[in-house]
Amino acid sequence: MALQQKLHTKLLQKLILTPSLQQAIKLLPMSTLELVDLLNQEMVENPMLEEVPTEELQPAEAAAQTDKTDGEQAAATEKGDNWDDSDYEYFFGDYLDDGYRSHTPQEVKELPPIENTLSTSSSLSDHLMWQLSLQTDDERIREIGTAIIGNIDDDGLLVASLDEIAGMGPWPIAEVEETLKLVQSFDPIGVAARDLQECLLLQVRHIGLEGTPTEKIVVDHLRLLQSHNIPELARRLGLSIDELKTHIEIIRHLDPKPGSRYNPSQAHYVIPDVYIVKVEDQYVAVLNEEGLPQLRISPVYRRLLDKNTEQNSETRAYVKDKFRSALWLIKSVEQRQKTIHKVATSIITFQRDFLDYGIEHLRPLVLRDVANDIGMHESTVSRVVTNKYMHTPQGVFELKYFFHSGISSSYGESVSSVTIKNRIRKIIENEDPRRPLSDSKIVSILQHEGLVLARRTIAKYREELKISTSNQRKVLY
Repeated sequence: MALQQKLHTKLLQKLILTPSLQQAIKLLPMSTLELVDLLNQEMVENPMLEEVPTEELQPAEAAAQTDKTDGEQAAATEKGDNWDDSDYEYFFGDYLDDGYRSHTPQEVKELPPIENTLSTSSSLSDHLMWQLSLQTDDERIREIGTAIIGNIDDDGLLVASLDEIAGMGPWPIAEVEETLKLVQSFDPIGVAARDLQECLLLQVRHIGLEGTPTEKIVVDHLRLLQSHNIPELARRLGLSIDELKTHIEIIRHLDPKPGSRYNPSQAHYVIPDVYIVKVEDQYVAVLNEEGLPQLRISPVYRRLLDKNTEQNSETRAYVKDKFRSALWLIKSVEQRQKTIHKVATSIITFQRDFLDYGIEHLRPLVLRDVANDIGMHESTVSRVVTNKYMHTPQGVFELKYFFHSGISSSYGESVSSVTIKNRIRKIIENEDPRRPLSDSKIVSILQHEGLVLARRTIAKYREELKISTSNQRKVLY
């Protein structure tokens, strides 16, 4: 049988991600601040893009600007050339003048250099290295001390063993131990400890309580203290509850993470992407476009595409490519804003009771509900709610906050898991601290309210709320 080559025509349907679609998908999960950075970068790289001047955004001047633009275009058409010397003089006349000087008012005083306004906060490592340099001039001890300080985490605990530090030199174990004792004497007291027990012990001995029941509790009975087994602890120490209370209060005021004060967590400010405003009896979603540059095609470069303009093919191809890229970006940004507005409006529809009355009325909601409501795919909604925040009458929330599962209740309606977590928190806040409620007891309380949950579900929600067990919540005395 001979093989033959033939040509066949075939019609196929294929999903192809065009450059404009890829760009639109890329813009959706961006926050407003990330979008501003991207647009500013695009304006630097693409000469066809420019920001609309502030004065042109004013409604009163919009009509006048339109008439002026139309007049310029008509005059340019009559001339037959949209790019001549007069344009240079019009746009860049001041800068083309040989005697051009910056028009800085003489009365304005010169500001200090930006370098003089910069500041850096001292870290725990810097603080310890400064003390090490003051304590010794021995280069060998400084090297070992530097290795120890380099293995201290943000909480002030040593995360490397003595053998590992000795192998970095190599240095004898005895020298590493002596240097470790030196570092442990630095401020803050308790730094460079290898575990919690050693951290507390260093602080107890520093305040002069060596040989007291306070030290004995830290050395021998720390587990009993952690489990709040106060009667057994008092029996082993031969003390009464009142006598034991003094020593426990001293331990409670020790710092288990002495290094944290030198490594404060940075505050993250949230700028809402959407504002929910109540107009009469309806809630309206308003996009936060403050600081977002309003882009347009540069009229100067747009003239280079005029057929009457004489230019080589390479220049025209370059301008056309940048023109298409600019149009795609402007359309993608516009489509992104419309999609976010649709999703926010849909959330308002589903969560109207939450906006009116608070978290107790938050409804269960999944991405599919909003996707069906606005006629888009779930993946699109998922991208929209990523890294976005909404300012509501109840506070600022991430858009993902409104999407969560529901739990059936005995009275027919589903209750949001967030609402149940809030109810658990309130139950625990109102409990008797001498007899804290167990997870099983919380299950019984919720059952009387029509919510049927398993004990392990309560335990999972309690852990997500960062609430300790009933035994750990019990007061010490």
